[in-house]
Amino acid sequence: MKEKEITILAIESSCDETAAAVVRGGREILSNVISSQIELHKLYGGVVPEIASRKHIEKINQVIEEALKEAGVTLDEIDAIGVTYGPGLVGALLVGVAEAKAIAYAKGLPLVGVHHIEGHISANYIENKDLEPPFVCLVVSGGHTHLVRVKDYGTYEIIGRTRDDAAGEAFDKVARAIGLGYPGGPKIDKLSKEGNPEAIVFPKAHMSDSPYDFSFSGVKSAVLNYINGCQMKGESYSQADIAASFQKAVTDVLVENAMKAVDEFGLKKFAIAGGVASNSALRAAMQEACDKKGVKFYHPSPIYCTDNAAMIGVAAYYEYLAGTRHGWDLNAVPNLKLGER
Repeated sequence: MKEKEITILAIESSCDETAAAVVRGGREILSNVISSQIELHKLYGGVVPEIASRKHIEKINQVIEEALKEAGVTLDEIDAIGVTYGPGLVGALLVGVAEAKAIAYAKGLPLVGVHHIEGHISANYIENKDLEPPFVCLVVSGGHTHLVRVKDYGTYEIIGRTRDDAAGEAFDKVARAIGLGYPGGPKIDKLSKEGNPEAIVFPKAHMSDSPYDFSFSGVKSAVLNYINGCQMKGESYSQADIAASFQKAVTDVLVENAMKAVDEFGLKKFAIAGGVASNSALRAAMQEACDKKGVKFYHPSPIYCTDNAAMIGVAAYYEYLAGTRHGWDLNAVPNLKLGER
């Protein structure tokens, strides 16, 4: 069979979204079905692992059936099953892995386990048909902030990572502190448009021993201290100004470190991925920085930034071509490191 005709059914259930997709030839998305739990988790101010796992069990068969129907294919036309097996919430991962193994076993299909972060990076291939490694990619999400050198399909080198809070985690905590609720990223992005990003100077952490690493706990604490200070003095404060100033502090560090990496490795292609990659201020700042350096800037549409199965299908395709096959002992690995097999 020709590589461009290989069709993969992909399953993703690592956090608060149950998703399935059918991907052909690595870059053609025949379907991408997502069942989000965000409205449910809003009641608790964040993801509750036990509730997430139960909801995945409820929805997994439905999203797979819908993905196959939307793609106009049956399981008999699928060449392999791709599934996220880490990192993520262990209960959520187990639901997806068990489902994928069951289908692969019943239909005699190859099983391909996919790293969740590799999936996010691979989301850039969906709409950018010209993008091929090598390039530098910034992965920014609720649980991860990685600066990655993509050497080849499936070959990654982490050159920078967060020392504490991930960028998305910091967004969620700051949003909660100023009364916006969950999920924090989109709410801060929206409110920031009404604020002055220069109103408050929040700290930007730089690691002297590792120029590409990040730290966001300091800026988060600075926001909390600023709010507490205002309250103790009986002074009012602007939610919009705090949101805009905080967002600028985080964005500036992300851009500075990313451009440093682009310069050092001499690459003319740069990409972003992950939930925070849909942030409008981050996209605009990265676009401006890349334009100044003559670097081509790649980014997925917002639907492919959040957790989805299409990106897992793309990553599974390249893993499949590389000969990756997993046995029935494939298990969830909640702390799976990027590049581990």
